[in-house]
Amino acid sequence: MVFRSIFISDIHLGSFGSQADLLLDFLKRTDSEYLFLVGDIIDGWRLKQRWFWPQSHNDVIQKILRKARKGTKVFFIPGNHDEFARDYAGLVVGQIPVMLTANHTTLKGVRLLVMHGDEFDGVVRYGKWLAHLGSWAYDMTVVLNGRLNSLRRRLGLPYWSLAAYIKRQVKEAVKFITNFEEAVAKHGASENVDGVVCGHIHHPSMKTVNGIVYLNDGDWVENGTALVEDLEGNLEILKWHLDKEPTVICSQIPSK
Repeated sequence: MVFRSIFISDIHLGSFGSQADLLLDFLKRTDSEYLFLVGDIIDGWRLKQRWFWPQSHNDVIQKILRKARKGTKVFFIPGNHDEFARDYAGLVVGQIPVMLTANHTTLKGVRLLVMHGDEFDGVVRYGKWLAHLGSWAYDMTVVLNGRLNSLRRRLGLPYWSLAAYIKRQVKEAVKFITNFEEAVAKHGASENVDGVVCGHIHHPSMKTVNGIVYLNDGDWVENGTALVEDLEGNLEILKWHLDKEPTVICSQIPSK
């Protein structure tokens, strides 16, 4: 599958929950002119606590570097879990520019600001200890989710995300997502762009918020999603599968 642009984030390589095998399949079966890595590619928080780096995680990094060598324009925008890389903003590492934010214009003329989005998460910004506690609780949910889906596979049932289900059911989680979306849109308006691409909250979405196109590419822990721009400038969010064609979960054609 060939696209003009691909946006992926929240891979969390170095954590037990990362679906590196699924992402590697995605990277092998897709090609693009632009590839934006929108933060939390490597989970530095987890690696500091316990080293975990299987071959599949290394394979993902090598595949991305190989794409850059072969001509794909790859951009790395660090998030809060790989914030160590923000110290290298402005440098080019392995033919990949490291940037705090990026700008991208679609073939339809839609001007997009690309950023991870943790700047708009009050817990991360003002209470890092609380963010780490929340991250630990999330990790436990991911572990439980893995065991649950291992059982579901044996029973012939499809993948089901416990974390995503909890987010939909808990009122405070829904409120947090809404507040996050509104904060991102407000920032986009202040930057005089048509839309913002972000990640961070592991909740793929494509909508218009207060006149700004809000695009969240999701994650590769619980959702396995990517935002793509096709060769005509149309935007979609794809959910990737190993055993069947990808599912289009969001589709919108914002025009200038």
